[in-house]
Amino acid sequence: MNAKKTYIGIAVIVLIFGLLVIPKIIERLSNDEVVVNDRLNVAQKQTADSDQGDLAYIKINGKDRRVPSFKFVNQNQDTITDKDYRGKVFLVEFFFTRCPDICIPMNKNLVAIQQEFQGNDKFGIASITIDPENDSPEVLKEYAEHYGVDESNWNFLTGSRDSIYTLANEKFGLLAQENPNIEGGLLHSGYFALVDQNGFIRSRLDPFGNPKVYYKGSIPRDTPVVEDGDNAEIDILVDDIKLLLKKNTSYE
Repeated sequence: MNAKKTYIGIAVIVLIFGLLVIPKIIERLSNDEVVVNDRLNVAQKQTADSDQGDLAYIKINGKDRRVPSFKFVNQNQDTITDKDYRGKVFLVEFFFTRCPDICIPMNKNLVAIQQEFQGNDKFGIASITIDPENDSPEVLKEYAEHYGVDESNWNFLTGSRDSIYTLANEKFGLLAQENPNIEGGLLHSGYFALVDQNGFIRSRLDPFGNPKVYYKGSIPRDTPVVEDGDNAEIDILVDDIKLLLKKNTSYE
């Protein structure tokens, strides 16, 4: 009998708990508060604690991802290394000059971004071809001139296929591969990597508190915004470049 009373008592407590608490949980879920706000607040606190504004570091195996050393040749046949970008905020893209589709809006977007920072020697761009057999310095030079590029802080780079593909796929995590089944024969991502003055890849947080990692570069800047669609990110990238430039961080 006592055991029966005990079970009834427990059931009453559970019922009261459910009536009081579960509606609040459902309300938070319906408003995305659990999924969005809690994670975002944690991420923002971590970012604030690191004194790095609202841009996150991109981690791999628990370590902040930093651009590794590299050595390529640019459109003017000058040797360019990672040291040439020390102390600068810069963007990295992987592309190729014969690309029939996404490279066109990507590089038009980069021209627009470059114009935003015209004359700023603390900003730069590195465009690395994934088609080195075709994209010689001469071809890259012609390509840069076609887009009206200011070459003072923008290098179009070529080198050995192995080093380029290792840099793209393993070091940056940006897709680059051969694919004979598509026009152009090469497949690559349409994203830009944002790198700070110390060589670390940086990014803003998405609405869920996660780093975006890379910025969409293949969507034209003036594309109309579509709710819950694939929208341009060039304006937010410009804002984030300005944020890093304001820090004026010296190279470590």
